Amino acid sequence: MTQDQDDRHDTRQGPSRRRLLATAGTAGAAGLAVGAGGGLGAHALAAAPAATALTSLGADSVPFYGAHQVGIVQPMQARLVATAFDLTPGTARPGLVSLMKRWSAAAAALAEGRTPPGLADDDVALDAGPSSLTVTFGFGASVFPKISATAPAALAPLPAFPEDALDRSRSDGDLWVQVCADDALVAHHAMRTLQRLAAGAATVRWQMSGFSRSPGATAQPHTGRNLMGQIDGTNNPKPTDSTFDARIFVPAKGDPAWMAGGSYAVFRRIRMLLDSWDQQSTDRQERVIGRRKGSGAPLSGGTETTAVDLDKQNADGSLAIPGDAHIRVATPDANQGAAMLRRGYSYHDGFRSDGAPDAGLLFTAFQADPLTGFVPVQRKLARGDALSVFIRHESSGLYAVPGGVPAGGGYVGQALLES
Repeated sequence: MTQDQDDRHDTRQGPSRRRLLATAGTAGAAGLAVGAGGGLGAHALAAAPAATALTSLGADSVPFYGAHQVGIVQPMQARLVATAFDLTPGTARPGLVSLMKRWSAAAAALAEGRTPPGLADDDVALDAGPSSLTVTFGFGASVFPKISATAPAALAPLPAFPEDALDRSRSDGDLWVQVCADDALVAHHAMRTLQRLAAGAATVRWQMSGFSRSPGATAQPHTGRNLMGQIDGTNNPKPTDSTFDARIFVPAKGDPAWMAGGSYAVFRRIRMLLDSWDQQSTDRQERVIGRRKGSGAPLSGGTETTAVDLDKQNADGSLAIPGDAHIRVATPDANQGAAMLRRGYSYHDGFRSDGAPDAGLLFTAFQADPLTGFVPVQRKLARGDALSVFIRHESSGLYAVPGGVPAGGGYVGQALLES
């Protein structure tokens, strides 16, 4: 488990057509009711103030089309619904082509607040805008034999890590879909729509929902916190970094060619042992992480964004940041420069039979190659991370996330499925 998102420039756009039409329709209905009263009603209608403007939270949209799939570099939204699907028996390449066409068209429409083509709207999110909705699609290694294709070498199974306690029924999957939005109903509606469109071609293997801080919940933008109360994501790679694309996206001449502009996603459900964590003193918690709990500043001094000084010593000669502190063990400097773009969402699914919270982090890491990103970092964490005694890795998946869809049309995975 590592940090979540840095704050990045938000390129979200204005009100969707559906929201504007819905608002106009409401105003129109009210006008008809007033107008039925005669001339005085008509005068009142003419003098009525304009409808209240939509808030940006619901009206913001993220275009589906582009060089990369959405839901990777965009600012984290407040809600996540992640789902893995398995192809139904007998579904082969033609069936997957048809499904990806339906899914891509639906994702593009939903991102604009529109009803997907060829599908009657269930009206669940009729009065909601797109709420910065993003839909991201990935292919698991198990789908490739079913479509008579060769899986990328980077999709080789992740190694077993000492702290893993994986439930395979909630891991892996032929297809992986990440839906994020700033409104829980919008996110649920989008995933439900995709599930309906998959009928006959794919069935749900597992589904998990998570949450993060809502935009505007703080007086000024802050890096998010996890359920341990820690600021989580300070050192995430930034799109402005000179090495960002090389670390996160497969190059244009990468192998295989159909992954150009794509990324590999590691998805993990990490349960936090919150009862045990809460019994620790704040000082102990800070030494486990290597940062101040309140401000996120490294124990070596400064503010949250101050560079970590791993050589800094306390007055007694001890390391300011302990040798097993999470940020020391996970730093790229200690892992041959390995880095990932992390999007972490909290989850709380009630309580276990022993009364402990079934809660923690839904962790997604994007990288150009998991063998040089997630794997070396996780191996290092498994060997000496003080945080490991407070967490359990309970499910895992690795997925190839192809590049985006050009604005002229097409569908996600087209270069693979038509090769």
